[in-house]
Amino acid sequence: MTQVLARAIYVHRSALFAFLALQPFNGYAQRAVSIRVDSTKHLGSLHAPWAYFGYDEPNSTYTNNGKKLVNELAASSRVPVHIRTHNLLTTGNGTFGLKFGSTNVYTEDPFGRPVYNWTIVDKILDTYLALGAKPLVELGFMPKALSVQPEPYTPTFHNPSDFKNYYLGWSYPPKDYSKWGELVYQLVKHSVNRYGRAEVETWDWEVWNEPNVDYWHGTAQEYDKLYDYSAAAVKRALPATHIGGPASTSPRNKKAAAFLQQFLEHCSSGTNYATRTKGAPLDFVSFHAKGSPDINGGHVRMGLSKELEDADQGFKIVRSFNKFQNLPVILSEADPEGCAACSSKDNPANAYRNGPLYPTYTAMAEKELLDLAEHWRANLQGILTWAFEFEDKDYFAGYRDLATNGIDKPILNFFRMAGMLTGDRISVQSDGAQNLDRLLENGVRDKPVIDGLATRRNNEISLLLWNYLDDDAIGPDANVELTFSDLPANTSRLLLRHFRIDRTHSNAYTLWKEMGSPEAPTGEERERLEAAGQLELFDSPHWINSRNGRASVSFSLPLQAVSLVQLSW
Repeated sequence: MTQVLARAIYVHRSALFAFLALQPFNGYAQRAVSIRVDSTKHLGSLHAPWAYFGYDEPNSTYTNNGKKLVNELAASSRVPVHIRTHNLLTTGNGTFGLKFGSTNVYTEDPFGRPVYNWTIVDKILDTYLALGAKPLVELGFMPKALSVQPEPYTPTFHNPSDFKNYYLGWSYPPKDYSKWGELVYQLVKHSVNRYGRAEVETWDWEVWNEPNVDYWHGTAQEYDKLYDYSAAAVKRALPATHIGGPASTSPRNKKAAAFLQQFLEHCSSGTNYATRTKGAPLDFVSFHAKGSPDINGGHVRMGLSKELEDADQGFKIVRSFNKFQNLPVILSEADPEGCAACSSKDNPANAYRNGPLYPTYTAMAEKELLDLAEHWRANLQGILTWAFEFEDKDYFAGYRDLATNGIDKPILNFFRMAGMLTGDRISVQSDGAQNLDRLLENGVRDKPVIDGLATRRNNEISLLLWNYLDDDAIGPDANVELTFSDLPANTSRLLLRHFRIDRTHSNAYTLWKEMGSPEAPTGEERERLEAAGQLELFDSPHWINSRNGRASVSFSLPLQAVSLVQLSW
């Protein structure tokens, strides 16, 4: 009876959505949008910067749901995905905890001599490599035996009010930098022995996380010292592998920008704390870019402009150093906001996470981050999404995750779409796009952006399209008129495949609500939810005609929806 009632409510709401979609929202009305894809205007190789992921809880990696998700991430990409986790060196018994975890990699005997235990670290790294992913090894956090303030050490995190008791002994500098450096050296050496020199030389090693805020209870100079000892240890163990940092927070903030600036100055010309030479090894630069959603008029309003502003300022700082301006840049966290482990119950603005707004925002952000990198001539290597899965939490509880209890969320289907963008980036011109300067200043507030990102590989074109507005509200569909030009003259028929994420496609959340939001789905319900969580075709693959090197396609694209249109011949 409950499910019947839920179905009736869902049908009623769907009808209401359809009615409201006919009404103008925020002053704009339904419109036709012309999008033109030039298959011969190449803009350079697109190397899948979105194939980067991370999370706080390392011990979720080797759970059944964790391994399932790593496998799905690896399968979504034609290049290896890179995975970063906090707490890889944290002391504890390996029990899963919200926004925490441990490996107990380092303790000391009664005489203060190091004791290394690689058991849990091996389980984490083994999982990545066995399933086709690569570690982006974050060197953190401080083992209890090394911390200058070891007590209290282990936090208990439930919601944002716990932050005052969160940054404890694990967030402090080492009492002995030489012992810290030796720990790093032994970790790299152990990795080489276990996985082979050739494999580990392809990894990135990042020193700490957000050392300009409470993740580091030391000065900027003490972080530089930690970096120097870490870099010296990594290079001593394996000179050809890659070391970088500082993984600092949002450079739109003046203090955060100053921290990144001083770190690069230190690496360029400062006195190295470990070697007493000039400068420090730096193979990539990392910093974080975060948006800032809020509640506006009773609904979520995303803060895309803030994430873009972070990247803009960070790229500008890196570009100001002649020595580093061509180094790879990794946005080692790039997200709509800052707390994956805070649910939508903790903050109503986090309600974007379950439905199609999250993937649509991400599609828009990824493209604009690429354009910003091009503007600053930055070598953008990675855009890391800080989201994974949370063990033993309610279904669709509003955490920033990619799957919930093994059920894939719509955001994961964005990465399946992005995985199809391979080869060279080609030109997309849309009269529904907006100027990058305007997006930096205002975000997407007055009217939606309907835009795209396209690639060509051999006899295949893939086009990612979205209809995005910062406001999570009902609005009209866009009537898309899509034209592909400069196709091979001798090709008259092309196979079209069209994938879609929206309220009713590639969306297990909608089905879960239709079921009545069950907290313990039956076996049959779970099978249906798992199927609904996969990437879905909008319609059946079919042939279209090309004439004089041109082909056209028309369709409606709802607000907060993403399409992947693929042509092959």
